[in-house]
Amino acid sequence: MGFKASGSLRSKMESIPKPMWMLIVFSAIGGFLFGYGTGVVSGAMILIKKEMNLSTLWHEIIVSATIASAWLSALIAGPTTNKYGRRYIILAASIIFLLGTLITGFALEKIMLLFGRIIVGLAIGLISMAGPVYLSESSTAEHRGCITIINNLFITGGQLVSCIVCGVFSGAPHGWRYMLGLGALPCVVQLAGFSFIPESPRWLVANGRVPDARMVLAKIRHPDADLEGELDVISAAVVDAKNQKATIREVLRSAPARRALLIGSLLQLFQQVTGINIVMYYSASIITMAGLRNESLAIWLAAAVSSINFFGTFIGLWLVDRLGRRFLIVTSLIGSAGALLLLALSFQAASVFSPPVDVQSNSTACGVNTCGECVKEEDCGYCFSGTTYNFHNSSCVLVDHHSHHKLSLEGDCANSTLVAENEVTFAYDWCPTEYAWIPVVGLALYLLFFAPGMGVMPWTVNSEIFPGWARSTCNSLTTAVNWGSNLIVSLTFLTLTETLDKHGAFYLYMTVAIIGVFIFYFFLPETRGVPLEEVEDLFTGPLLVRSPSGTKYKPGFENQE
Repeated sequence: MGFKASGSLRSKMESIPKPMWMLIVFSAIGGFLFGYGTGVVSGAMILIKKEMNLSTLWHEIIVSATIASAWLSALIAGPTTNKYGRRYIILAASIIFLLGTLITGFALEKIMLLFGRIIVGLAIGLISMAGPVYLSESSTAEHRGCITIINNLFITGGQLVSCIVCGVFSGAPHGWRYMLGLGALPCVVQLAGFSFIPESPRWLVANGRVPDARMVLAKIRHPDADLEGELDVISAAVVDAKNQKATIREVLRSAPARRALLIGSLLQLFQQVTGINIVMYYSASIITMAGLRNESLAIWLAAAVSSINFFGTFIGLWLVDRLGRRFLIVTSLIGSAGALLLLALSFQAASVFSPPVDVQSNSTACGVNTCGECVKEEDCGYCFSGTTYNFHNSSCVLVDHHSHHKLSLEGDCANSTLVAENEVTFAYDWCPTEYAWIPVVGLALYLLFFAPGMGVMPWTVNSEIFPGWARSTCNSLTTAVNWGSNLIVSLTFLTLTETLDKHGAFYLYMTVAIIGVFIFYFFLPETRGVPLEEVEDLFTGPLLVRSPSGTKYKPGFENQE
């Protein structure tokens, strides 16, 4: 029996039974929470940093605390979903997320805010693992690709909505409270919906509840579906799974599971180390670094960039069962590397052609010759008269940290009236430049290439490639790899921009993306159209991806039609 991509996306979506759509939508709200919780920090932190007078270190800690707690909860998500079921873990994650958003929305100081973001991260880690597994186990092989991508569509939708909310409240007093607190609304919707959503049929069979699994399949499959045949396949896979304990040791002792775990972990690793969440968490900060200093405009531009991520996911949804997972991943990395090169070149151009310092400061610490050298110093800022395109009388002066970096301690920029009336401008961490628009284009191109491939395929492939007995354990481990690498990248980005300069950081991410192209071109098999119970066969052959004649499934670029 061969497997081919089905017809049009529209016909495939229309063939999904209506009860299955209810399951998809309420499950994918978890993806929306994931996206909103990670996306909202980009705009909110611009306002929080000023209101709470946060240092660069505290900025990184608050952003990264969510990721660190998500990493920890992802590690326990596998055993807990095996024991209590996918449905109950998703419900628990919604309750935890609700608690965390309320704490952050009412936070009185940075410690309380940090505590709330840690709680939000615990929820995100659970739901980022349990959601895709639940959808994958409830889907047929024919629909699995597009259904798991719908979850990613909700993730990017959550990120887009969070950016729009940030834009709406960017000018409101304490607007960041509304940005963070509104995440409670989708929690309530998911809690209500999941009160009526059934458990994963595969989990029910694994726990000896075959009649319950039959009832669930009868609800979410077409009336003429071969339920007994599907139950027999699931039961056989469960029997095999019970013969092997899903411990890390057993996973590593099984060659197909070990190879799948390596590939799945590399997919999650490269999704993060090529810079996606730097773009999502720090997009507004990157735009302000580029020289666009209107905070509200920077947040709205970040929302526009995020919209490309959202709509780019539709491209992945349309192409996943036409071109296959591997093709989308490799081409996505190639395009992302090109966009990262553009970002690096734009920041390098801004550095090379950095405006001069006209008037030397009395401070030794700020005695530099260009704006680029000035803003590298934590205690210095660039003061100038005129506009960002036509300025004069520039100087590098000591910053007044108590003014939230809005004023200097000396010169014209120490005069709050002159600054408020835009007679002078104080640039604490940026330089006026004619190249400010190029990073915005670079961010947009990056997401346009990243979203259809590396944005969604790592989660889709990881929900498919593991044998049933190891699925929860391996997904828990690969999700932890995702959040762990996410943590490292997010915790080091601002420091990297100070150590390697902004362009050096993006050159580094570009190099990693190029390495990923070669790894996945040669080692990632194609899973398009392969039933979950038979995916393990793809990892029993040669290490390098090949498509010899006579093979049942032909992974790779050769599979394109």
